[in-house]
Amino acid sequence: MKIRTDKRERDMTRPSRVGRLHLTVTLLLCSSLRCHAVGLSDLLDRASQLSDKLHALSTSLTSDLDTHFPTMGRIMMPHPSTCHTSSLQTPNDKDQVLSVPESELLSLIRSLLLSWNDPLLLLALEAPTLAHPSNSAIYSKTKELQDNTHSLSAGLEHLTHKIGSSNSFTPLPFKGGNLGQDNTSRLIYFHFLLSCFRRDSHKIDSFLKVLRCRAAKLRPETC
Repeated sequence: MKIRTDKRERDMTRPSRVGRLHLTVTLLLCSSLRCHAVGLSDLLDRASQLSDKLHALSTSLTSDLDTHFPTMGRIMMPHPSTCHTSSLQTPNDKDQVLSVPESELLSLIRSLLLSWNDPLLLLALEAPTLAHPSNSAIYSKTKELQDNTHSLSAGLEHLTHKIGSSNSFTPLPFKGGNLGQDNTSRLIYFHFLLSCFRRDSHKIDSFLKVLRCRAAKLRPETC
């Protein structure tokens, strides 16, 4: 996938941002030297906090976009079934989630999350020039979304050492290289991708909360 490289992308890779990202991972998840001493319940608590924040951020971004969204945008927006992660088979309800082994559920979570690395990069690159009066705030929240996704991904790696992971862990490829040629198309596709992420972040958050509930050995009906 080819994505436009410019000053914004170079800014993303400066050492200061990388340093802040590693600090975030350390503070929110665990120190790399002491991670294995952190209990499973604590790791799941911290991962759940991050997944909850991802869903809250994507919901807030959707609300921001809706304030100045084209009248025909809802009609022109692609159907949710065309989200690039739609082919990933996930449990449809609580009973199905509860029946999935912990290692398989963790693999599903990792597959969903890592499938968003490229789309979130695209959104972060495009947000500053989006035809929207709040594009600066949208860019800031999109970058925060990207950083928190990386932090959660690091946490899931640690959880894999605790829980294990099935062989079905496979991130799904993203084939979209740009948002569109005109301002309206770009805004609509940006909203579409964000809607797809919001849906997936809800799944990730729900699955992690079930894992946390199981780790606490609570009754299934309370999960």
